[in-house]
Amino acid sequence: MSAETYRDAWGIPHLRADTPHELARAQGRVTARDRAWQLEVERHRAQGTSASFLGPEALSWDRLARRARLADTARRCFTALERKDPETAAWVRAYTDGVNEGLTEPGHPNPAPEFARTGLAPGRWDPWTPLGVWLATHILFAGFPAKLWREHISTHLGPEAVALFAADGPGTAGSNGWLVSGERTTTGHALIAGDPHRFIEDPGVYQQVHLSCPEFDVVGLAVPGVPGVAHFGHTGTVAWAITNAMADYQDLYRERLRRTGAGVEALGPDGIWHRAARHTERIDVAGEDTVEVEIIETDRGPVIAGGPEGLDDGTPAALSLRYPPRVTADLGFGALLPLLRARRVADVDRALDAWAEPVNVVQAADTEGGLLHRVAGRVPVRPAANGLRPVPAWEPGHEWTGWHTPPRAGLTDGVAVMANQRGPATPLGVEFAPPHRADRITALLAGKEHWSAADMPAIHTDTHLGSAAPLLAHLAALPSEAALASEALTPEAALASEAAPGPKAAPDPEAAPTPEATPTAAPPEAPPTPLTPLTPEAAALRDRILAWDRRMDADSTDAAAYAAVRAAVVRRLAAHPVLAPASVPPAYPEVLLPWLALVPRLGHALEHLLRAEDLYGIDRAAAVRAALEEVAASPPSGTWGDTHRLAPWRALPDTATAPGGEPGLSGDHDCVLCTSPVPGLTDRAARGPAARYVWDLADRANSRWVVPHGASGLPGSPHHHDQQPLWLGGELAPVVTDFDRLTKESDD
Repeated sequence: MSAETYRDAWGIPHLRADTPHELARAQGRVTARDRAWQLEVERHRAQGTSASFLGPEALSWDRLARRARLADTARRCFTALERKDPETAAWVRAYTDGVNEGLTEPGHPNPAPEFARTGLAPGRWDPWTPLGVWLATHILFAGFPAKLWREHISTHLGPEAVALFAADGPGTAGSNGWLVSGERTTTGHALIAGDPHRFIEDPGVYQQVHLSCPEFDVVGLAVPGVPGVAHFGHTGTVAWAITNAMADYQDLYRERLRRTGAGVEALGPDGIWHRAARHTERIDVAGEDTVEVEIIETDRGPVIAGGPEGLDDGTPAALSLRYPPRVTADLGFGALLPLLRARRVADVDRALDAWAEPVNVVQAADTEGGLLHRVAGRVPVRPAANGLRPVPAWEPGHEWTGWHTPPRAGLTDGVAVMANQRGPATPLGVEFAPPHRADRITALLAGKEHWSAADMPAIHTDTHLGSAAPLLAHLAALPSEAALASEALTPEAALASEAAPGPKAAPDPEAAPTPEATPTAAPPEAPPTPLTPLTPEAAALRDRILAWDRRMDADSTDAAAYAAVRAAVVRRLAAHPVLAPASVPPAYPEVLLPWLALVPRLGHALEHLLRAEDLYGIDRAAAVRAALEEVAASPPSGTWGDTHRLAPWRALPDTATAPGGEPGLSGDHDCVLCTSPVPGLTDRAARGPAARYVWDLADRANSRWVVPHGASGLPGSPHHHDQQPLWLGGELAPVVTDFDRLTKESDD
């Protein structure tokens, strides 16, 4: 036997080989068969060449990939891996050999139709390409553009606005995860469950796979284009899962650059001008002229925005990005084989000591009762100011001086919950997700003494919206005719009855550090709008929303009404003269602008804005009232799922899918079922659970999983979208590991 490929009823590949290297080759080969187009897109994104077939819309990403030196960093990391860990390097090389075989094998059935649409032929993978794919996938995970937002909003509103707007940013990926120890399960063995939240792509960002050889037998969720199982896996005796730790491990430096006859120089913290590396590259753009890009790298890192002449609008600025793999030539691939070989929690723990990025919170459990809850990844030690905003490269005191020891945590009442909230990673980050998802999962787990694998989907799919309270309190404070007659109700009383207002800048004084600057005094709150009764339509809508159960169910008309009012409030706040100037961002590269967009920031921080003692003199009661009247005059005609539809990213738009053809969804940004609209901009959800899993340590065969679409990336395949009904309904497919229950596809 060299390698064998089997399939289960869902078309999920189960691979068996004699050695780990043959198994990696088989994994690469089957990924090429199932996800050829996806691999081609990811290869080009890693290289910064995607505009050559996707056109001008991809140019901004390609510029970032080139200027940030992603491909060069991946090459460096692979070269270092060959030197330090030749076994892993050979294993990665075997995977790329398999990819190349799968992409070029004769008589390949059902080739991806996207190649014909674009006129492309599959390109060859280099041994470093998986590292490039990994780096390109995760370069924005730490959210370094949020530092530009903090600087931007501080410029307009003062430094206290940083904490006021501190919330999970629009481009940040998150997850839910929970570990239930054996003392709290029906079997006496641990359960691990959760769902990673990412942009939903089609084909999906995770690939269900089973990898078996004499050294190990692992099921898990692989990243297409990367060997092994990095984030979510079960070896039969130990299982692990991750969430984004929300750590800050990338820095932006403001550079002072000047041109000389020999090239470009950058002013260093020693007060001396130092030669910067410089060259130019050309980016082909489908349908347009080739674009030339200047690549500059200082002692801090590659310049990703601006240059000696400033930004595109002439603003004098140049920003360099310092990120760990560029400094260390290590992407953490040395952890991948040890994870596959792990038998106990201690093995997983040792493997994760080599983890680099993204920085994750990890939970693991084994069949002997071992438990693990820790942070894994590399976070530099440097001054706190580096984490808040771009810092001046020419001033001393902003250097990296070492690496943080990853924190660890335990369990409380037999459970540990991770949902990107403040937790073990708190010392390593600046902004974290609101606590609603974590608090809700914790409350649900507390409601039952013993849990089984079959119970977990009820948590995955919970739709209670914890962040609704402040807006509901404002609605409750709006005057009805009866209240006006008795003068018994005031907005302050209604807000106090719902929840006491938080501090002036944010409900949690530790939500984020604020920049070292003199606080700007906010103008006094605008005089309240004279109290007049709501129109009958608005009063009826208000009463209906206040009676709502706070569940964002797809079939709920009340959820639709709440969301419509929320969106209208966000739009009115964004249009207010105090906030509207912040809607014009600096002339940074287009790929960074989502982090600088005002409306998404307002939408995700709305509960903070409504609870704050003062909002720069804005009459929030008037804004809420006007929004309610606006929606009452033209209420939503259907349910939440009618507008809250899946919006998956496809490299080539699916011309066969009508705008309303994607399925309606339950959930919302702050629900456990985290399907994220952008209030004030769109109800459609581009982000959501990219997979769901339950790992059972009593019996791996009792584990379950699901992805949003299917195992195959080939349109027309029976397994292209066959898991979507399960995903939509909150159901999970069984994990099958018995090869006697599988269908053999081929010997390779």
